[in-house]
Amino acid sequence: MVTNAEYTDEYLKIIDELDGDVEGRRAAFDYMENSTAIVHHQVVACSFLPRLFNQRTYDAMKHTAETAHRILCKVIQHYLDCPEYRQVFDFDPRLQELILLPRGYDALLPFARVDTFLNEEDYTIKFCEFNGDGSSGMNENREITNSIMPSESYRTFAENHTLQDCDLFEPWVREFCAIYDTYNHKVDSPRFAICDYLENGVVDEFYIFADLFKRHGVDCVVCDVRDLVFDGERLATKDGLEVNAIWRRCVTNDVIDHWSESQDLIEAVRAEKVALIGSFAGHIVHDKQIFEALFKPETQAILTPEEIDFVEQTIPMTAFLNDDEVNIAQIRANKDEWIIKPSDHYGADDVYAGVGQTQERWEELIDRFENGKAGYPFIVQRYMTPFKTLTLPPDTGINEEPDGAVVTRPALYNNLNGLYLYNGHFQGVFSRLGPLPTISKDMKGITAATIWVDCAID
Repeated sequence: MVTNAEYTDEYLKIIDELDGDVEGRRAAFDYMENSTAIVHHQVVACSFLPRLFNQRTYDAMKHTAETAHRILCKVIQHYLDCPEYRQVFDFDPRLQELILLPRGYDALLPFARVDTFLNEEDYTIKFCEFNGDGSSGMNENREITNSIMPSESYRTFAENHTLQDCDLFEPWVREFCAIYDTYNHKVDSPRFAICDYLENGVVDEFYIFADLFKRHGVDCVVCDVRDLVFDGERLATKDGLEVNAIWRRCVTNDVIDHWSESQDLIEAVRAEKVALIGSFAGHIVHDKQIFEALFKPETQAILTPEEIDFVEQTIPMTAFLNDDEVNIAQIRANKDEWIIKPSDHYGADDVYAGVGQTQERWEELIDRFENGKAGYPFIVQRYMTPFKTLTLPPDTGINEEPDGAVVTRPALYNNLNGLYLYNGHFQGVFSRLGPLPTISKDMKGITAATIWVDCAID
């Protein structure tokens, strides 16, 4: 089987034979500068070179993502059913209250993105983190794919291969409607709302999904959680439009931060007057202490031997950065083995890989975050060295270069693969790359289109 690296080499050779495909790269750059791939008011940084994945990659990703989803659904259901099991997790009482609110539809974990490190030589996969309904990136992938498809490089590569991109929009709209159809209190001609605290959300993506819902015959609005109004029977927008189902894009810790301003939404869910898709029970997956919980005897008691083996093979050792859980002196002394993260934040906020720190800086970070000193819990996790692949860094400045000049040359970047799951079905990949140990937008991270090459996918 042709490897991903061989596909990439073939693609780069085509670019070289086209003298850098400067015309295609300029067109792609201009497309992106005028695109809707905007996060926090900035167009995302991206690569002209897509991630090219073979059949074995697809099969490994699909198996890993869907197995993880089954295990996570078992954990969520056991948490809901068994009060004793809830003690495995250290949650704010308000979080537990939210998690236990009624759901009223079938899907336990409607939407998820599990972030992974894939070794592209032996196809083993390790998890970085799990994400629920606050996950984004679908529109980034779509726009970057649209930017490169018209290029001569892409067209030439496609002459010798069957190429498929990741459709992350239509399938989710169909799945959301199907989930709502199982809701105990569904109504005819419902109105959906995509809700977040909009200063934190990827709002351009929300509006694209809202328009797509409308094209499928379902009215859909974008709404700030704080603008929802509940009168005891009816949840509505500030403009008085009744809302029957919500795609929850707000992460639960933001709900806690805006607790008093979010009570109309919470009370409507409690009264079963709106379908919250997904439910707050998805927080069990979002909170990084899930990695530690998967190894607890109470969790392994509900898993099959095969699922326990899967956990052991894919989940890095994880624990709270507390003296009663880990040997903090060992973590101080062996910085390259560890990464520290807040248990319940997002967007790579306060994530530090020891390998990227000086010893002095690492010890300062441990001093700041150990034993809950920051005011919120931190976890420590065994550092997984990302797999490096060749990519083309962003073509910033390409329009200022003379004709024939190639602004960027191939460089080795670390890879992080976000695997999307729509109600348990593997749907596609959010391909992120970065030159630094932590792969994030704030750490010079970029996004690449994901393309399946000569694959049979379902």
